[in-house]
Amino acid sequence: MLKQTLTIAALALGLTVQAQMRPDSENALRKLNIAEMAVKNLYVEEVDEQKLVEDAIRGMLEKLDPHSSYSTPKETKAMTEPLNGSFEGIGVQFNMVDDTLMVIQPVINGPSEKVGIVAGDRIVMVNDTTIAGVKMTKEEIMRRLRGPKGTIADLRVVRPGIKDLLTFKVKRDKIPVHSIDATYMLRPGIGYIRIGNFSATTYDEFMESMDNLKRQGMKNLVLDLQENGGGYLQAAADLAGEFLDAGDLIVYTEGRRVQRREYRAPGNGGFRSGKVVVLVDQYTASAAEIVTGAIQDQDRGMVVGRRTYGKGLVQRPIDLPDGSMIRLTIAHYYTPSGRCIQKPYEKGNKKSYDQDIVNRLNHGELTNADSIHFADSLKFETLKQHRTVYGGGGIMPDYFIPLDTTRYTKYHRELSAKSIIIQQNLRYVDQNRKTLHKKYDTRDQAVGFKEFKEEFEVPRKLIDDIVAEGKKQNINPKDEAEMQQTLPYLRLQLKALIARDLWDMSEYFSIINEDSEAVKKALELLSE
Repeated sequence: MLKQTLTIAALALGLTVQAQMRPDSENALRKLNIAEMAVKNLYVEEVDEQKLVEDAIRGMLEKLDPHSSYSTPKETKAMTEPLNGSFEGIGVQFNMVDDTLMVIQPVINGPSEKVGIVAGDRIVMVNDTTIAGVKMTKEEIMRRLRGPKGTIADLRVVRPGIKDLLTFKVKRDKIPVHSIDATYMLRPGIGYIRIGNFSATTYDEFMESMDNLKRQGMKNLVLDLQENGGGYLQAAADLAGEFLDAGDLIVYTEGRRVQRREYRAPGNGGFRSGKVVVLVDQYTASAAEIVTGAIQDQDRGMVVGRRTYGKGLVQRPIDLPDGSMIRLTIAHYYTPSGRCIQKPYEKGNKKSYDQDIVNRLNHGELTNADSIHFADSLKFETLKQHRTVYGGGGIMPDYFIPLDTTRYTKYHRELSAKSIIIQQNLRYVDQNRKTLHKKYDTRDQAVGFKEFKEEFEVPRKLIDDIVAEGKKQNINPKDEAEMQQTLPYLRLQLKALIARDLWDMSEYFSIINEDSEAVKKALELLSE
């Protein structure tokens, strides 16, 4: 079995089996095969041969770089769904309140909305299985709600104000997964787009967002890639090409067995002249760094935030017969100036690699630009203005924004960790949904949200409920000073969450970004 798996992998890589079977390779393969057979046939207890092979594959990959990995069929499906741009299910956004699934909002034109499910509904049964009040995990509930397109989910629903259980038969369908979190006009003439990851649909979503903003008078753009962990390289290259002139280099890849491949702008991009500011942080990685590096190296825009993650390795997916997958690092990628921004790592020491962000915080790098040092050997120049940039571990922004460690008090972090803020917010919206809808007419989204943003103040009772629930769980501020320090951001967060539940994520970011130092700096740069 192990020999067969390795042969399939060799074929997937485009290598001939004969080329793989040089004497030294053949001996190594025989050694692995003998070891697997010995354990299977002679070990004192019966073993799971499938798991034995999986463990052998994991063992090989763990000794390589931190990004080569193996995933089971189940893990592969969960990992690829967000990048493929859709899954099959009933189409609701939900959260758990007191062990009960509460619909935040149905997907527009999705299967659930079509049959009449509305925000605030509690789904308590799926196909005769009770899912409310039974301590069922969120993952298990999602498994029951999802299913092949065309199959029926028989739902029992509790709706506030209605005595009897409601019954809905929902025909599952493809549900789009969006990679763009928010699109809105930040200021007159200045658009804002936040991208969560780079999936198969990102470019099309981005073009739709750009068209929407241009219709509203956008001249300049804030592109928010904070916390964007990456995704498909091609999606990043296509998107970056929208900002660059014909022939401008976006990125190139090169590896031991992979010849240099260049990605260049086609020259027909729709935003080659307006000003651009890219927002990044320590979690901006991979494909998001490709876009950032291209815009910075080509002197197309400014980068604001903190040094990015530093993932400059390219993985090739190798599909195995049972639906599992190997993601094998085959190349480095380089920004247009020739920078490899992969941060250093020790083979086989993933734990140390994963500690890098914590180490940056402990060393003061996230709060103080003077704590960041680059060797002269890592110095490069941008291609048009010849500004100094650095390789060797992420992309250093043009304007550093320190992490605000005073905003998130220990008290706030503990309330968040126990989901107290989210849960109390959901209860508030649930109890006041009709009143809020009536006051801020959500049918006319632009007018209703404008009034909400200008007028709405988080009620004192909601704050009191959060404080009271915290006390029940032995979470208290250490003194009145910490309470007062916590309140401003807590109120802002709650207002943004309420806007999200009444409208969507664009409205959430429209509120939360008003207190973002990175966004403020972007506005300053775009106003110059």
